[in-house]
Amino acid sequence: MDNRVKPHVPVLLAEVIHALAPKGGGKYIDGTVGAGGHAEALLNAAAPDGKLLGLDGDAEALRIARETLRPFGERAILIRSNFTRLEMVAAEQHWIPCDGALLDFGLSSMQLANPARGFSFQSETLDMRMDDRAELTAAEIVNTWDEAALADLIYLYGEERLARKIARLICEQRPFHSAQSLANAIERGVGRRGKIHPATRAFQALRLAVNHELENIETVLPQLERVVGPGGRVALITFHSLEDRIVKNFFKTNAAWRNLTKHPLQPTYQQTRENPRARSAKLRVAERL
Repeated sequence: MDNRVKPHVPVLLAEVIHALAPKGGGKYIDGTVGAGGHAEALLNAAAPDGKLLGLDGDAEALRIARETLRPFGERAILIRSNFTRLEMVAAEQHWIPCDGALLDFGLSSMQLANPARGFSFQSETLDMRMDDRAELTAAEIVNTWDEAALADLIYLYGEERLARKIARLICEQRPFHSAQSLANAIERGVGRRGKIHPATRAFQALRLAVNHELENIETVLPQLERVVGPGGRVALITFHSLEDRIVKNFFKTNAAWRNLTKHPLQPTYQQTRENPRARSAKLRVAERL
């Protein structure tokens, strides 16, 4: 039986390539290489001898990326590492200075679609780790944190106005051992209005906490200044307001960068039809001074 899931469609692909303007002989970094979709396009655009350094903490994603990028041979170097170690890995690989860097902070469709990962409402687990070497899981948060801590998490990271009610019902009905049982409990407890599942924001909060996603963004942004050479560009893709606010404020207050996107680039209607995951994506681009 083949348990592989279909790799995700790269978000804002044409916009990323246009922003980074890859060229032959250039050195580029994809700090969230995923299944290799953006990386493949970058290498094609940087033909014949542009090179790419790809990082990802997800072992399954790297396995798929290696297959995707195999035709490029030594032009593609892939390392299993979280992007928070971007500067260290780049130094080890003699990739400083580089000509451009991409970071896609979203959850890939292959992670979402794999029921063993615990990201989707139908998942049979309650894991949510992007890197299975990490210790904290969503199950631990849901089943051990006290009600006040859960409410604060869901409110701050999920921007969920019903955070206290959701935290209370979790504590009353736990333990939960699957994402499906948790999503169903939240739906029963708060009701459903409109198309968006009532557990969406709570799941977002859990995922952000498990993977330290906001802290990781704040950690990597200052490293870009030391890795990308003058005239090089960075393209950063976020998927919700908390992430976008961090990126926006960083470029606004950091004199090392010239912000090339006063307003973030967003997917077209056609792009969201082809890839519904892209609908909340925002791309911000800056040039190293």
